[in-house]
Amino acid sequence: MKRRSSFRVLWLQSGGCGGCSMSLLNAEQPDLYNALDTLDIELLWHPSFSENSGDEFLGLLARLESGTEALDALCLEGSVMRGPNGSGRFHLLAGTGRPMMSVIAALAERARYTLAIGSCAAFGGITAAGGNIVEACGLQYEGDHPGGLLDADWRSCGGLPVINVAGCPTHPGWVIDTLGQLAAGRLTPERLDTLNRPRDYTDHLVHHGCPRNEYYEYKASAEQPSDLGCMMENLGCLGTQARADCNIRPWNGSSSCLSGGYACINCTAPGFEEPGHPFTHTPKIAGIPIGLPTDMPKAWFVALASLSKAATPRRLKVNAVSDHIQVAPGHEPEGER
Repeated sequence: MKRRSSFRVLWLQSGGCGGCSMSLLNAEQPDLYNALDTLDIELLWHPSFSENSGDEFLGLLARLESGTEALDALCLEGSVMRGPNGSGRFHLLAGTGRPMMSVIAALAERARYTLAIGSCAAFGGITAAGGNIVEACGLQYEGDHPGGLLDADWRSCGGLPVINVAGCPTHPGWVIDTLGQLAAGRLTPERLDTLNRPRDYTDHLVHHGCPRNEYYEYKASAEQPSDLGCMMENLGCLGTQARADCNIRPWNGSSSCLSGGYACINCTAPGFEEPGHPFTHTPKIAGIPIGLPTDMPKAWFVALASLSKAATPRRLKVNAVSDHIQVAPGHEPEGER
């Protein structure tokens, strides 16, 4: 007989694509199920991973909502859909006729902690883009404005706001680490950033560990997607602004967007889904990119960039606009740089 876990998790999905669940299944060393077992976490139900459905699932929800069964963590994947006209009837819980948003709100009051899994659940994300006809929002944020389904000053029974494990999709390590810290009682308000994201990953920038950092240092820029150079100047990369450890903690143990040749679109931030320009384009004023590193004065950056470009080795100048290494590292005579 399976002993009852000390930390019980319910996972619900709302307005989203399910990509965060797909990402979670790609957890490695350990895999998802071994990680949960090691951390003594019981996944009570997940819409894709669990066998129970129909009356069994509804019975579980009734017991959790009434408080006859304990719920340690409510995880929501996907945005809350409040339409039409705030009624929530665009998304009803099958078999009940209840708006999903009311089910989520009721369970959040019972759960010791509530987590928004992915940027849709955290801020509205992709589901809230465009005209947002479904009136999508995050659990405790609407874009970058506090207050979504839950009020800005809402706190869970455990004393924390909604924990925004943001990303599109979120990294499996971010989810498992956060649940593990909650289960151990080690996630305090001080370990959340200003958007209530876990600082374990948002204390870093995507720029940290980027495989193109040498090109960035010398401002040797790519001109088209197949080029090897830095993608910040021309191709829309926001890695110097994005709060995440994607290149320090590679996805699937080996890769990241930048490693795969794609510019960072800052998917852990509210509003990333509508930058106001193509994702692969860097807006500029007088030839200077608008999206400069957020913690560096623009005048300093421009001055340093000019010096860096003047000192760029020939190897980097050539390779930056090539789709493979043309010039290997080695000694270059002074006159050939």
